[in-house]
Amino acid sequence: MDRREFIKKAGVGFAAGSVLGTPAIARAQKKFKWKMVTTWPPNFPVFHEGVVRFAGQVKELTEGAIDIRVYAGGELVPPLQAFDAVSQGTVELAHGAAYYQAGKAPASQFFSAVPFGLNAQGMNAWFYAGGGMALYREVYAPFNVVPFPMGNSGVQMAGWFRKEIKSMADFKGLKMRIPGLGGKVLAKAGGTPVLLAGGEIYTALERGTIDATEWVGPYHDLRLGLYRAAKHYYYPGWHEPGTALELAVNKKTWAGLTKDFQSIIETTAQAVNLWMLSEFEAKNAGALRELQTKHKVKVLPLPASVLKELKKLSKQVLDEEAAKDAMFKKVYDQFKRFADETGTWSKISERAYLQALEL
Repeated sequence: MDRREFIKKAGVGFAAGSVLGTPAIARAQKKFKWKMVTTWPPNFPVFHEGVVRFAGQVKELTEGAIDIRVYAGGELVPPLQAFDAVSQGTVELAHGAAYYQAGKAPASQFFSAVPFGLNAQGMNAWFYAGGGMALYREVYAPFNVVPFPMGNSGVQMAGWFRKEIKSMADFKGLKMRIPGLGGKVLAKAGGTPVLLAGGEIYTALERGTIDATEWVGPYHDLRLGLYRAAKHYYYPGWHEPGTALELAVNKKTWAGLTKDFQSIIETTAQAVNLWMLSEFEAKNAGALRELQTKHKVKVLPLPASVLKELKKLSKQVLDEEAAKDAMFKKVYDQFKRFADETGTWSKISERAYLQALEL
């Protein structure tokens, strides 16, 4: 009778753990204290908030077994060295954007943003259902990093300019903070791309060290105060139509986790991925209104002739990069096939619906 009673109680306990959503086995596992660095300034809305949210949810779901301390950019390592810190095993986790790794892995840029490429919905479809994740892992394997999508800004703005953009001639000699493949397109147009961390952008624009900058979108651009340094605010974000952010996990750290803990990391990253995109979509509208009404910012469309030429130059850049790097070409070919396939559908779904709203 005692044995039967013990089994009965043990079964109830396991079921309770399952219902609460935390694996009962988690209580018996070893404890982990991890460091997580980011490329974002301290308390940066949505970006840094999302990282803190991730750390909190992982701790809750593992009942404290995984305790992550988050360090903003510069607090532990320089912002643009976050990925390297994970790769070298100095820290366990990092959050940033894949195009910051362009110098060491050119193909990484596809996992953040591609000029005239996929929007946020398309990027998520590619990652989760179109083969993008397998390529993502393959590109990062030599760096001992296991990546996960964790956030998306949606379609960004084309940027802030101290002078108007009326034709492609206005890009000649233009010094602009713009990373990734978009920067290469700017260079081909005759401009000079500059890579700066977020905390350095306003000062550089205000002092005239740069003539223009892209950052994110209305909500973050407003908070950074970029409207005080430049009054011409252009759209659309041709260079970053759906910029994905990434969670980078050290390979040895990842391998040291049990399957249930790996599942918690992965699903929490997915949840924060959705949360961050939702925050951007919800907050950009009000910020745009404030920029226009309170700060008298000129919100302007890039001329059609400029967009047409930028698209042409973008294809040239992608083709040239593919010719120089085999992995870049491999990812590019798969990315193009997926974009073409989904583009056929989006023309009669998303695009057609948006056009119908204008009737």
